[in-house]
Amino acid sequence: MARGIELYANREPQHKRTWTLAAIILILVFFIVGEILGGLLIHIPGMRDVFPKSTWQSEFFQLVFVFGFGALLCFAWVKFFERRSLATIGFISNGSRLYGRGLLLGFGFISTVVGSIYLLGGYQIEASGIAYNFSLGSLMALVFLFLGFVVQGATEEIFMRGWLFQLLTSRYGVTVGIVGNMLMFSALHAGNIKMSTELLIGLFNIVLVAILLSLYAWKEGSLWGVCAWHSAWNWLLGVGFGLEVSGQNLKVVPLFIDLKNADNTPVWLNGGAFGPEASVVTSVILVLGIVYFGTRKSHGKVFSVPGEIAVDIKPAEQA
Repeated sequence: MARGIELYANREPQHKRTWTLAAIILILVFFIVGEILGGLLIHIPGMRDVFPKSTWQSEFFQLVFVFGFGALLCFAWVKFFERRSLATIGFISNGSRLYGRGLLLGFGFISTVVGSIYLLGGYQIEASGIAYNFSLGSLMALVFLFLGFVVQGATEEIFMRGWLFQLLTSRYGVTVGIVGNMLMFSALHAGNIKMSTELLIGLFNIVLVAILLSLYAWKEGSLWGVCAWHSAWNWLLGVGFGLEVSGQNLKVVPLFIDLKNADNTPVWLNGGAFGPEASVVTSVILVLGIVYFGTRKSHGKVFSVPGEIAVDIKPAEQA
């Protein structure tokens, strides 16, 4: 048996581990089945009246139901086939505190990115935010989209830093776990990026995000923080400043201010049509984040597989 590390909880004798190739295929299956179930649900009579196409309501539906169904399928697989609790993929106790800290970190990262690009001349103000254009409908859009991104961000982390990272690390060690989930994460997001000048920077930043979040989950010994970080990043990017999230505009009144790319500025600075996720400024900040999490003292546990020696580190619950 290849020596590895159980990231989040002990592996008990009754626990099963899905084959590595099967896990990669199943992630794709979970995504596809989620799309199918979401498609069936939206075609129920009356649903299109509630979630009309090309609106924030339809975006909310996509985020909650399509991604949510995928997460539930993964939970069911872990629970009933692998016979494991959700703690084994990172949902340990003391989750509310870790989630709150992850939200603050995610908001801080994306605010630093946008603020830095603005100060470097990459953006200009197009319109004011919700404080000067307030309506109950605008507020509802921001609130419901936050809930949607909570589900979407968590689902991607459940697949990548929860299930796949844990499986790979338990077999081959942390390095293979990080590289493996990074490659899968990058491959799934590559389709979001059209062939353009932003392509290489966008792909590079996706790789950096995967490494950063892998280190974050590993050092914290939990999935709660990275779920929150991912959701906070996407939500504030999409609704905070009126900027594109992976090339998509949510078309809502921004929370703070509505920014647009400044005239005659290079694509590498503001990310062009793809948004700040394809900016070199984002690359620099993500690299700094990787250094931070990579050098941070671990607050998780290193568990052993049955029959092997465990090395204990300070538990996350006591951090």
